[in-house]
Amino acid sequence: MVFDTARVYDNSEVCGNAMIFDKSEVFGNAKVFGNSKVLNNAKIFGNSRVCGESKIFSNARVFEDTWVFGDAKVSGNSKVFGNSEIFGYAHVFGNASVLGYALVYGSTYVDGNTVVSGTSKKIS
Repeated sequence: MVFDTARVYDNSEVCGNAMIFDKSEVFGNAKVFGNSKVLNNAKIFGNSRVCGESKIFSNARVFEDTWVFGDAKVSGNSKVFGNSEIFGYAHVFGNASVLGYALVYGSTYVDGNTVVSGTSKKIS
């Protein structure tokens, strides 16, 4: 469901019980589904996927071929991109950046100006 001043455009999709609101945007080929919430000026774009019970909020950016799922949260001015995956109960916030095939999971917290960069490709 899309509420308030939120925008969903291009080839993006919002389905299931997912909710987008508060000036947030979903665009490109991004998909938001499950019970996920995107709010407070967050942006999901590229080929990103946000699902499960995840929450993206407060100016956070999720883009390129990134997955955020489970009960993960991405917030603040943080950026998650470059084929990264955030899942479990992980929380990326502050001005943190996660990029380059990085995996952040479990109960991990990434905050401040931290940069997490992975270098290995996910094996399919």
